[in-house]
Amino acid sequence: MERIRAVLIDIDGVLTVSWKALPGAVAAMERLRATGLRLALVTNNTSRTRASIAARLSELGFPVGADDVLTAPAATAAYLRDHYPGARCLLLNSGDVREDLTGVTLVGEGEEADVVVLGGAGPEFGYEALNQIFGYLQRGARLLSMHRNLYWRTERGLDLDTGAFLQGLEKAARTEAQVTGKPAPAFFASALAHLGADASEALMVGDDIESDVLAAQRNGITGVLVKTGKYLPETHRSASGTPDHVLDSFADLPDLLATRTSGPRPEPGST
Repeated sequence: MERIRAVLIDIDGVLTVSWKALPGAVAAMERLRATGLRLALVTNNTSRTRASIAARLSELGFPVGADDVLTAPAATAAYLRDHYPGARCLLLNSGDVREDLTGVTLVGEGEEADVVVLGGAGPEFGYEALNQIFGYLQRGARLLSMHRNLYWRTERGLDLDTGAFLQGLEKAARTEAQVTGKPAPAFFASALAHLGADASEALMVGDDIESDVLAAQRNGITGVLVKTGKYLPETHRSASGTPDHVLDSFADLPDLLATRTSGPRPEPGST
């Protein structure tokens, strides 16, 4: 690979599971910090604000601050400000992230909405709420989703996420959602701009082969898949492409970077 100067890191399933640090993850990030690499934590997590994510990670020992965290809600707010200024937005989300939705006009249940915004799935994604959203879409409201993830890893196992509901809404309402978090190209572009890095000198590490790794590679970023979190051998085998690198966990990333900091880009799938 070309010399790597910036690393984009997913959080859920890579650094933590159910907000507990994965083995070796804290030490690995400390090693990356010591090298002077520019780091950004890029996450589709929609249950916490940037500040609360950074605070929790700091409690676990990770050397990060709020400025290191880039979230799907923050990206969504930027997209709404740019493309739908002043729009009335109905948010369906598990968790309070209003602090990161600056400049967005949120409406309550029963009020008319110009844009429907889906965050992370949870108990709020019941029949009544989804049917109400279906009604908004039939009346012409636009549909935005912070991500399309089908599931995510918790300490209980895999839990359903927004993508499982989003596909039904899109088909029923004959519409297609604009996705604002990963795997949207604009999300990766924003992360690179935040770090002041070009795609050719950046690396993305994640546990979601499609939304994290292959999406990054389509944007010119080196992709590293880790076999933690939501990783499943069957999704790896049936994926739409091949990761540049595959590691057992984030703990192995510093060694990969230490031995592969210069020279030509490896053949796809090499480790």
